[in-house]
Amino acid sequence: MINRVVIIVLDSFGVGETPDAKEYGDEGSNTLEGIYYNTTLDIPNMKKLGLYNIQGLTIKEKESNPIGIYGKAAEKTKGKNSPVGHWEIAGFIKDEPFKTYYDGFPQELLDEISSRAGIKGFICNKKGSGTDFLKQYGEESVKTGMPIVYTSADSVFQIAMHEDVMSVQNLYKLCRISRNVIDEKCYGIGTVIARPFIGTCNEDYTRTYNRKDFEAEDFGRTMLDVFVDNSKTVLAIGKIEDLFSGRGITRAIHTNGNTDGIEKTISEIRNSKEDLIFVNLVDFDMLYGHRNNIEGYARALEEFDEKLPEILDSLKDDDLLIITADHGNDPSTPSTDHSREYIPILAYGKKLKENVDLGIRETYADISATILDILGLEKLENGTSFKDEII
Repeated sequence: MINRVVIIVLDSFGVGETPDAKEYGDEGSNTLEGIYYNTTLDIPNMKKLGLYNIQGLTIKEKESNPIGIYGKAAEKTKGKNSPVGHWEIAGFIKDEPFKTYYDGFPQELLDEISSRAGIKGFICNKKGSGTDFLKQYGEESVKTGMPIVYTSADSVFQIAMHEDVMSVQNLYKLCRISRNVIDEKCYGIGTVIARPFIGTCNEDYTRTYNRKDFEAEDFGRTMLDVFVDNSKTVLAIGKIEDLFSGRGITRAIHTNGNTDGIEKTISEIRNSKEDLIFVNLVDFDMLYGHRNNIEGYARALEEFDEKLPEILDSLKDDDLLIITADHGNDPSTPSTDHSREYIPILAYGKKLKENVDLGIRETYADISATILDILGLEKLENGTSFKDEII
């Protein structure tokens, strides 16, 4: 019998383009293979779980007798960012996509936010790479005290400010004001992101782990709501708390990157009493996918893989571990944005079957459907359980 579930999201670790990738400009994207075929990648423990056996992968290093359960899932939500990806994993599929502002945000929006926040205004207001914008606008922002605002291919309103010019807490306050204005005026933006940075000059400016996401709250009932409504507890590690706006979460732990997140996850698996541990490891996406850093992404995967035996050993006999992702971000393509890809599903438990091919799932929500089915909790409207295939 399974009594506890651990979900670890390797943020942006896609395993190949979905059939609708062309609609998103993502034909040919495959985060795993883009890394595998462009550098060395040694991840024997994920391989042992069955990663390379996932259908559609051309990697020839198949595992003859995987100890895990493996498959992949497509996204039904119209989008390819972290919020909608995590929401779908948790059982909610957003029907209407968020709006994007590739030509910059309307001036009336920026003016309203500036007026309410008591700031002079914003600079930049373009679509592109945040690290590039720090080099272009960092010194101007520091000198004028005006935040850098920018967006990407996703529906995001990102605000960057030097921590010595505007405190982190005041930047968060500015983001909350922005979130309120966006929602009140129906601009349809998915995420407001605080992007604090430090440094002394354009070439030296570096974003810090004080990033914080402020999500739209127009998402429906999720697995997390079902858990807390049934007096079960949910521990969020990493940016999970932000992605769900704190809803359905009983305890949250902030992390400073993958290494810190992995260590805290292992500690909590060993010691926590929560019924669900939900983890996001953000560096794959934030530091490597968005920066087309193939080598960095590969080394980060190897770091996680090296700790995977310790994670497996920490599991209790009645635990279920699921390793997955929320979208793709292929660092081998010219794009620095998320990619519309299948996500992997790797599952393991000491009481589960081994070497089970889950095939190709129609929605990320099959993950939550399975968890709720196993625990005998309320079924949500989305997703199909694969409980009977793995137990």
